[in-house]
Amino acid sequence: MRRAYNSVLKLPQLSSCPQCAAAFVPHRVCPSCGFYNGRQVITVNALA
Repeated sequence: MRRAYNSVLKLPQLSSCPQCAAAFVPHRVCPSCGFYNGRQVITVNALA
């Protein structure tokens, strides 16, 4: 009975970024491009 609730837990849903089309968690800054709500919040260095 203690483990009955584990089947209800789900992984967080992902959205696609409108700037770079990468998957990210909603209401968070996109880790790929650094945009949130249509503006750049952080600068992301490209891995070269």
